[in-house]
Amino acid sequence: MEKIAHAILSDGRRLPYVIRDNPPRGGMKHTYFSPDNTYVVQFFNDPAVGRDPNLRKRLEAIIGKYNPTLSEAEGGAQGNTPQMAAYFARQFCWPTAIVEQPQPGIVCPAYPQNFFFTDRSSRPEYGEISLAGKDKRSKWFTAAQLRRYLSDEEVGDFRAMLRLSLSLARSIRRMHQAGLAHSDLSPNNVLVDPATGACVIIDIDSLVVPGLYPPEVLGTGGYMAPEILATSHLPFGDPGRQLPCVTTDLHALGVLLYEYLLMRHPLEGPRHYAPDPRLDHFLAMGPKALFIEHPADQSNRPKDLPLTIHDLGPHLEKLFIRVFVEGLHNPGERPAAMEWERALIRTLDLLHPCENPDCAAGWFILHDFSRPVCPFCGHAIPRDHLLRLHAMRPIRGKAGQWTEEREIVCYPKMPLFPWHARANTFPDEKTEGHLQSYVCRHQGKWLIVNYDSPGMQAPNGAPVPKGRALILRESASFRLVGGEDGLLLRAEMG
Repeated sequence: MEKIAHAILSDGRRLPYVIRDNPPRGGMKHTYFSPDNTYVVQFFNDPAVGRDPNLRKRLEAIIGKYNPTLSEAEGGAQGNTPQMAAYFARQFCWPTAIVEQPQPGIVCPAYPQNFFFTDRSSRPEYGEISLAGKDKRSKWFTAAQLRRYLSDEEVGDFRAMLRLSLSLARSIRRMHQAGLAHSDLSPNNVLVDPATGACVIIDIDSLVVPGLYPPEVLGTGGYMAPEILATSHLPFGDPGRQLPCVTTDLHALGVLLYEYLLMRHPLEGPRHYAPDPRLDHFLAMGPKALFIEHPADQSNRPKDLPLTIHDLGPHLEKLFIRVFVEGLHNPGERPAAMEWERALIRTLDLLHPCENPDCAAGWFILHDFSRPVCPFCGHAIPRDHLLRLHAMRPIRGKAGQWTEEREIVCYPKMPLFPWHARANTFPDEKTEGHLQSYVCRHQGKWLIVNYDSPGMQAPNGAPVPKGRALILRESASFRLVGGEDGLLLRAEMG
């Protein structure tokens, strides 16, 4: 029979939790759920750890002034609005309170239900393997030997993996903006739901807080930056010893993004460095680490790479070269999380659905208009099904002159939002995703329908009222919104 106990918090509140036999136990804490499963109470396995005054200061800072899930008015992160706080409350399982009794611990939100497998998550042929109740750690979706157990409804498609990649990059950017480092970014601490393109970061209480508490973990094998491994033989306190920080997070972020999009590890290739397996792995992930897609040194490249970083488009290809070639052993060269966020947004604008109904990926990056072929299945898109918009922003101080800002690959029923219509508008946690117009195809013609876009103009400058459509022709230039910051869009057809 379940027993209800109460945790006494640092502010005096009493929270009920359910005592069950054999609670989930990790390396540092064990967990009990609330009666309604909306939050968890986690106690430190070693109560002495929870009483450490330095740890206490760190937890207070994480729950308070560094907290992106609370508005600044509520004592959260500086500059945080209620809208921003609500957004990041969905991106993190951020601690909400410190537990004093019956022993030291913390309170956190429970993972949303979509991050748990159900009894329908396994493929029928693997019915003897029950995934129900397990949380959706990233490796279930990126490791071939695990992914094969998952039903089609769980694995999602390429567009969903791209979206959750953006979600992760945005969350890490927000952490780093506050000066925080996760210190152990890995598949164990990022839960994903490819069916919806969502992810959530967990184990927040181990964050590295500047000036308050050093990292207590070095990371997870395969995701630790090479410099951490290469200097791990040095004692703590040695100036040459490298510990988790923002730049080591950026290595782990690159590894996770590479795995999400290409379903393989960026450093695990055929090259061997030592007969002893443990030493070989140490060298391959640390001092001798070599990108499997290194453009100049192909000694670690697998024989068959059907999909490469080139297939991800120019924005992501550039950053993967920076993180795994220029920045692999030079941490200062690694792209920041904000750079990944911006590159992923631009890459999402290049997505095109694959018209092959049997294509498992469903979508691909159409970055080469001269070769509109899905790299996942080889299906070619007919030329008359192609439409690309060149978005141009006005050059300040030079009336009537424009410079190209980005490309937007279109497809039927594609929505267009404010960031497609206005210069200097960035789709982040502060931006309203209000549908302004959408693309459609009717009787062989491409149309832009004005759903709710003020000031939409046809190529001749005539207004396009809400509810009406603009028929596109080759090289036609039009605007979705008026005003000085309205982008000029030029149509290019296949």
